[in-house]
Amino acid sequence: MTVADPKATSVTEPLLLNAVRGKDVERPPVWLMRQAGRYMKSYQIISEKHPSFRERSENVDLVVEISLQPWKVFQPDGVILFSDILTPLSGMNIPFDIVKGKGPVIFDPIQTASDVEKVRDFTPEESVPYVGEALTILRKEVNNEAAVLGFVGAPFTLASYVVEGGSSKHFSKIKRLAFSQPKVLHSLLQKFATSMAKYIQYQADKGAQAVQIFDSWATELSPVDFEEFSLPYLKLIVETVKRTHPNLPLILYASGSGGLIERLPLTGVDVVSLDWTVDMAEGRRRLGANVAVQGNVDPGVLFGSKEFITERIKDTVKKAGKGKHILNLGHGIVVGTPEENVAHFFEVAKGLRY
Repeated sequence: MTVADPKATSVTEPLLLNAVRGKDVERPPVWLMRQAGRYMKSYQIISEKHPSFRERSENVDLVVEISLQPWKVFQPDGVILFSDILTPLSGMNIPFDIVKGKGPVIFDPIQTASDVEKVRDFTPEESVPYVGEALTILRKEVNNEAAVLGFVGAPFTLASYVVEGGSSKHFSKIKRLAFSQPKVLHSLLQKFATSMAKYIQYQADKGAQAVQIFDSWATELSPVDFEEFSLPYLKLIVETVKRTHPNLPLILYASGSGGLIERLPLTGVDVVSLDWTVDMAEGRRRLGANVAVQGNVDPGVLFGSKEFITERIKDTVKKAGKGKHILNLGHGIVVGTPEENVAHFFEVAKGLRY
């Protein structure tokens, strides 16, 4: 009989990691997208003092404080870094800002091959050292009682922002590029893919125990275009990261992905996060047994009564089945959500037993 490595056994792994890896767990781990944010009184107070979103998301002390706000109040099983998917852009020579009430603004939207040439490869330790510092502090603070989560934007979604110049309704600019000058878009997507793979590796090295990839806008693509402009780049990211960090769980979230569900596991991610427009039991069936699932309670449910919230949590967990499920919302917490209802969500979730 060999003696187990004492280092491996002295610290218990966070529940979230065990669940993703298909180990036997007593309940599904729970965290909520946008659990740190504007619905919380404590966040509003910080925002008044620091009105610039970029300051709040690019200052180590503020990032740590905001990331820990929900941890201190609700003890979720995942503590996600407070940041933005556009945070790397400045370091890639794409100037931007996040304007209150308007959202992201890209000052010089990308239109041509020469614009793409000006985009630099991302070096996280030089451009966003505060992200690494914040993750390292979060790991210490959370002390393995929950998993510390990092996140990045996916190539197609980042490309959409920088080509459209911000948020978009019809995605006509990125589609014009995709369908009339695909080579230009592919070279931009390639840059984002190598940069985001590096960014995930950096976050993991600095303390992230799992990383979520947001491909919010890929669901604006028809399946055949998803297969050309999103899927290969997600695959590339996953393959690159798995070479250096084979045990790092990767979560893929794309809202509105109902028409693409079968294609999402082809990326190689460990977890697919479903939005609420998909029935959890059907989503689980369509994903297959090899991938874990996250989600997918409608954030609007948090405006309902406590009984209603309880009912929906139980329904979702039952439909997801035992194991390989992270309980979450199908989208971020909506501004104006009553904080006591979020508290109730966590309380019910943490009291569940399979």
